Amino acid sequence: MSVNKAMILAAGRGERLRPITDETPKPLIQVGTCTLIEHHLLSLSRSGIHEVIINLAYMGDKIKTHLGSGAKYGLDIHYSYEPEGALETAGGIRHALPLLGDTPFLVVNGDIRCSMDFSTLSLGSDRNMHLIMVKNPTHNAEGDFYLDQSTEPGMLEKIHKGSPENYRVTFSGIGVYRPSIFEELPSGRSRLAPLIHEQIKQNKASAELFDGYWTDVGTPERLKLARDYEDAQASS
Repeated sequence: MSVNKAMILAAGRGERLRPITDETPKPLIQVGTCTLIEHHLLSLSRSGIHEVIINLAYMGDKIKTHLGSGAKYGLDIHYSYEPEGALETAGGIRHALPLLGDTPFLVVNGDIRCSMDFSTLSLGSDRNMHLIMVKNPTHNAEGDFYLDQSTEPGMLEKIHKGSPENYRVTFSGIGVYRPSIFEELPSGRSRLAPLIHEQIKQNKASAELFDGYWTDVGTPERLKLARDYEDAQASS
């Protein structure tokens, strides 16, 4: 099943990018010709996904003022405000369910930069989530999961003793989810990892390995890498 709505997670404080984030919310940090979150918005528009929900907490009004209704990106943007301190990933998604509807939707971390074509993403009828994995970056060398690529799509497992190192992968922060898995969560703060692990146990979590450009812009060093990539793209 293809998706027609997306949620961008933009509520975080961005502690590791201080002092930049003392004045500028992380999604509005300039990377190349536009801000981090605008790269996502433009990619979603090109992919044919035109309804976007953005969760807000830290400096949320600055983000909303900058992006507006979304019309300048060819999008219809709705905002989901969270209390100070935000609600973590799963809690934020649960809070936004009234805006997300009752069909599978895409979720993208607001602090990553990638070259993924979002139009290729879908969710199998017998799965509750489909997650995009990347090769382990240096800051997460052991990986988050073990990806069994013997099936199509691949199936996720928790890393265990003896998991082949070449099949250990890192979660990219991009996934397609069925809303029903969030409906039973209690209101308030809730992390995504336990929910993923529960779906793995139920054999309801599929995944694929993305081999294109991806970086988690979580530190000043990785921000520089992202900006260097954009500069190289512009000059090529």
